[in-house]
Amino acid sequence: MPVTFTFGEFLGARSVIGSTLAELGETHENLWVITPDIGATLVEFRDKFPERFLDVGLAEQASVGIAAGLAYDGNIPVVSGMLPFLSMRALEQIRTDVCYPNLPVKIIGTHGGLVGNGGSTHYAVEDLALMCALTNMTVTSIGDPLMVGEILRQSMSMQGPLYIRLAVGKKDKVLYEPGQHDIRIGKGIVAREGTDVTLFTHGTTVAQALDAADELEREGASVRVVDMFTLKPIDADLIAQCAEETGGRFVVLEDHLAYGGLASRVADVVADRGIHLTAFERLGIPQVYAGFGEDEQLRDKHGYGLSATVSALRRALAAR
Repeated sequence: MPVTFTFGEFLGARSVIGSTLAELGETHENLWVITPDIGATLVEFRDKFPERFLDVGLAEQASVGIAAGLAYDGNIPVVSGMLPFLSMRALEQIRTDVCYPNLPVKIIGTHGGLVGNGGSTHYAVEDLALMCALTNMTVTSIGDPLMVGEILRQSMSMQGPLYIRLAVGKKDKVLYEPGQHDIRIGKGIVAREGTDVTLFTHGTTVAQALDAADELEREGASVRVVDMFTLKPIDADLIAQCAEETGGRFVVLEDHLAYGGLASRVADVVADRGIHLTAFERLGIPQVYAGFGEDEQLRDKHGYGLSATVSALRRALAAR
């Protein structure tokens, strides 16, 4: 089986954000960057284009409102901060000021999922359900740090709003060789080919999904791993193709509440298209406040760590 990913290299998604925005600022004179006091990695853009950089302090609602105003004036605003607060505290502003008029505001941030050991107030675990519910919003969750730059570049020509979810963004695994995949917003990535079962995932759990596929391969099973980094609009054609080609066996793994995120999006496609499945398992955060701990520890505690993923794949493979 050909290997379609690389391990062992680490890169901070935050540094990619900073360098990419500084690069885009050269070619897009209407690009603005706004932050609610989370601007340490934006210094390249700030130093190059101080007249187009705003730090509003700890005021997420204000950052989104200002971005909307700038967009009305023909600009492309990027709001960069921590997603637990951008997705919750500024939800009304995102819905009413940005999504309602369909403005090209980019919401990008860190701490998606149970990362950072900040406790339940500092985890974005409901965010994808909230953002997917908003009319006109495109929703992404990115695990490979190099992809962040590509998505930002693509977003410059988008007409409506975009949500980009990252982990902590300080030390992220590079999963794909540059140019190896056709990365397009709205299309999933087959990170690993397989024929027996499909494991859908996104963001922080892509690397874990690939590890689980490796373990099952040693047992003689062929696991397809799909990085569904765009949750909305979701790649419904790829979902249907996977059902046909992997025996109708689906497992969905995500660092988000088990209901409302990717698993729910996949289930909607299955129901709407009348796709027959042999097995469907969802792995994610149950309806609990997760508490403190390192991300791998919390995934194990709440039933969606590596061993739980392997067990779910085994159950799906045993289904007839």
